[in-house]
Amino acid sequence: MLKIPHNENLPVDKLAAIFNSTTTTYKYYWFLSILEQIEIGKKEITKREIFEGMISQAWYTVHYFHISLGKQDKLQESVEDIRDIENIKINADRSIIKSKLAQTHNSNTLNLLQHFDANVPHWFLSPWFPSCTKNQIYELSCKKNCLSLYSLYSGKIIINDNWLPYLVSNISILKSFCYWELANFLQKRNPSVPDITGKLIKPAKRNQLKKQREFWNEVIKEVGELNCIYKNAPLRIGDYDLDHFVPYSFVSHDLIWNLIPSDSRSNIIKSDKLPPLDIYFESFYSMQSTAVEIMRERQPRNKILDDYLSVFPDINNSFTKDRFRSVIEPLVQIASNNGFQFLDN
Repeated sequence: MLKIPHNENLPVDKLAAIFNSTTTTYKYYWFLSILEQIEIGKKEITKREIFEGMISQAWYTVHYFHISLGKQDKLQESVEDIRDIENIKINADRSIIKSKLAQTHNSNTLNLLQHFDANVPHWFLSPWFPSCTKNQIYELSCKKNCLSLYSLYSGKIIINDNWLPYLVSNISILKSFCYWELANFLQKRNPSVPDITGKLIKPAKRNQLKKQREFWNEVIKEVGELNCIYKNAPLRIGDYDLDHFVPYSFVSHDLIWNLIPSDSRSNIIKSDKLPPLDIYFESFYSMQSTAVEIMRERQPRNKILDDYLSVFPDINNSFTKDRFRSVIEPLVQIASNNGFQFLDN
């Protein structure tokens, strides 16, 4: 369990308890959004700025990775509704999302943002004010000698001067603490989804897949050419894309057993869609089997062959169609359950 730094002059135990008895993701994203504002030097922060940060922070997790925030979670619903209302792309950068939200005058969007004011700003402070009502928390948080994290007002919060140096000096640790707690919360609601921790923020840059491309170049060099399983078009060295058979946005890895060459146009169309296995699995397995046979013969010490060991304990004896399907099929089913769409044939 990740712990936050101790401070003799502050009730750090209260801060450590902010996520106790949490039933939605509001508090996690509220805190992350506050820390983000502190990072840029703000002490007095409007609630709207924090709500905008919550939406933009959860955007990629909801839209790209299709992670469920929970059945009771209004944040997921708001993220999805705002995408349509404001016509924002699902893979938009956070800066674009926040800019759109800051400039919008759409009443539907503003209502969705304002929804979070009903609960999260004051209940976040409940460790400092146990058994107090909403109105009491607002009043007590503004008392002169109060040591709550911030003072609460109708349209803003003001970070407590006693807490500000602590937050600034420990901001990286506090963000990690929040992400850790959020990952644990989401993993319980998405028990079969791999790599929840890697799906909380948009990666700065995807891998270039250089080694994977060299692997398939060797295969193509040996067989002359391969045919795209989606279009049946010839694939030649320097003239193909690498396709994640089960979408990267679900598996979150670039292991070679899930990567095959494909026609560029087909790869664009497939995007993060799921391949219907009754149509594509046989061809997928055939291409993978050919690759393994060739690389075991030509480059038996190629490190990328180790990728297959996570699926096949013994690549020499257990690389079978049934074994491969028993790995791929559950991944496709779980991804489908989480909202990933199937490719139209």
